[in-house]
Amino acid sequence: MKVSILQFPGTNCEYDTQHAFEDLGASTEIIWHKSETIPADTDLLVVAGGFSYGDYLRSGAIAKFSPVMRAVKEYASKGGKVLGICNGFQVLTEAGLLPGALKRNEHLHFISKHHHLKVINNDNIFLEKLNENDVVNIPIAHHDGNYYIDQNGLKELYANNQVLLKYSDAEGNDKNPNGSVDSIAGICNKEKNVFGLMPHPERAMEAILGSDDGVKMLQGFLK
Repeated sequence: MKVSILQFPGTNCEYDTQHAFEDLGASTEIIWHKSETIPADTDLLVVAGGFSYGDYLRSGAIAKFSPVMRAVKEYASKGGKVLGICNGFQVLTEAGLLPGALKRNEHLHFISKHHHLKVINNDNIFLEKLNENDVVNIPIAHHDGNYYIDQNGLKELYANNQVLLKYSDAEGNDKNPNGSVDSIAGICNKEKNVFGLMPHPERAMEAILGSDDGVKMLQGFLK
């Protein structure tokens, strides 16, 4: 399997992402944001975390204008699998590939810690190796992770099983670290080929580092 990983000025999780997928047996390639094409053999395209363009204006707001994003939209429109992690999630919402927006955290603080997530829907390639209501422990590290969508949009997300993950405690009860609507931590598009989440599964690959719960999450993409 081939995983292509986008790199913008300010991206800082591309090598963590590369290491995670290579440990799972995938081949990887890092794609600079000025590229106008996505490698033809790409099975999964990852928009990695970090601070693209220093998060100026708004997180992901400048990155959406990078040349590579035209290719990303075309790739997704043809059914290509796209995963946005943290800043990657922000970029995908800014580019209109996922609904909603990511705002400044409710208490205006940068948050960096492990946090539990509850699986809401697993009828998708990303979470198919987990069960509904499973609880995983995954690192979060963000300043603008407060997911927002209006009430009509929220109803549509639930109607289409697009809400994938919620912030929770170890028992699966809602525990919201940043003010996200309905404690939402991850979503997908209607077609279930574009995915976004604020937590970092690529940082939860080894128990010795605090958790290996990210393994089953990323394994879903490996066919």
